[in-house]
Amino acid sequence: MHFQTVFKILGVLLIIFSVTQLTPLAVSLIYNDGNSYPFILSFFVTLITGLLLWAPLRNLRRDLRYRDGFLVVVLFWTVLATFGSLPFLTSEHYSLSITDAFFESMSGLTTTGGTILINLDSLPESTLYYRQQLQWLGGMGIVVLAVAIMPMLGIGGMQLYRAETPGPMKDSKLTPRITESAKALWYIYLGLTLMCTTAYWVGGMSLFDAICHAFSTVAIGGFSTHDASIGYFDSAVIESIAVFFMLLASANFSLHFLAWRDRTFKPYRRDSEYRFFLIVILIASLVICGALMMQNIYPDNGTAVRQGLFHLVSILTTTGFTSSGFAWWPGALPIMLILLSFMGGCAGSTAGGIKVMRIQMMYKQGRKEIVRLIHPNAVLSIKSGNQVISDKIINTVTAFFSMYILCFTLTGFALSAVGLDWITAFSAAAACLNNLGPGLGGVALHYADINDAAKWILSFAMLLGRLELFTLLVLFTTTFWRD
Repeated sequence: MHFQTVFKILGVLLIIFSVTQLTPLAVSLIYNDGNSYPFILSFFVTLITGLLLWAPLRNLRRDLRYRDGFLVVVLFWTVLATFGSLPFLTSEHYSLSITDAFFESMSGLTTTGGTILINLDSLPESTLYYRQQLQWLGGMGIVVLAVAIMPMLGIGGMQLYRAETPGPMKDSKLTPRITESAKALWYIYLGLTLMCTTAYWVGGMSLFDAICHAFSTVAIGGFSTHDASIGYFDSAVIESIAVFFMLLASANFSLHFLAWRDRTFKPYRRDSEYRFFLIVILIASLVICGALMMQNIYPDNGTAVRQGLFHLVSILTTTGFTSSGFAWWPGALPIMLILLSFMGGCAGSTAGGIKVMRIQMMYKQGRKEIVRLIHPNAVLSIKSGNQVISDKIINTVTAFFSMYILCFTLTGFALSAVGLDWITAFSAAAACLNNLGPGLGGVALHYADINDAAKWILSFAMLLGRLELFTLLVLFTTTFWRD
């Protein structure tokens, strides 16, 4: 393990993150909200810490090994959440404990969207903006941004890129060089954010709200500047814009790259994963909207369809926006939405969950085994589009699926053991592991009322879900630390 290289990279990443504290500081000065001090303090503390880690090792030239990449990613997300909690911890406008500040920071960076802050409408604009910015940075992964500039520092980036990028096939690259791939991802990410901001602004939001909600929409985060979330605006137009961009952000970003490069929408139509994703949404929307209409939950069928489709897309994509809420829906509908969040978005997107491609592969694998019962000597293969999926990838997906369910179960039991009721415990476990945010029971609106032990367990679950299990769990094996 090259610890000196790890510390050097960690220092560089902290220096980069310190610069992001200047934008909420600027917001505080523009709105004169009296909340500048926390961001000034956070900027200097983060910058100085980064410099102390980087400066003694600045002349070090050593390749980053594959194992080092995993350690950098896990350390950075943990350390970043710690330093990101400073503005929450030091603000005079609200009193947060270390646990609450860390939980809020981790929730933002992992794009989970579960909050312990209440009365959002009365908070300083700089705090509201900062929460959204944390999600925006975490959405694509600030590590990928750092990879784009690391060649200038004499540090290779492929190991970081593999450890950070979500999805089962991490070796594929958009462009031949990893730096160009990272830049392409961020150009696409920034372009979607600008488009979403403009759409929200034209749709009726203020410019401030449009920017903030675009951050959390494209990042599939779910934080809002209002307690009522998207419901604050009570606008079918804004909800439609949110649905459109949630669906875009849930697609594999390589599809956006190909569509932009070739100036065609064919990549979306040809991608079997995205087609499967849209088919699931179509079927689920018929079930949910039909149930809401039959049970007369809303005053008219139009409202039932509008609310049903919005919440379905929001929860399934693991965004977590709400308008009228869904936890109070009757019967199994709330549980159905929570279960759908396990699928999440497509591989290579900003969404959480298991990912559509893995669900699709598990379905095809199950179907193949059923056919094998009838034709035991048949030579069968699993394809994604026209590409044959190797047994190695299928085995990895099967192991991931099994570990995911195991982690969910253990997290739910752990939360029950520290005092949460069963509905709250298992819905919170699902919401945080899937990077969703809202759950059921005691966490339907916020996480402020649960105990500190539960918050630390859920913070770990958020990180576990954001790094897709193995990147984090591999650090707990003795094999990883052996030379």
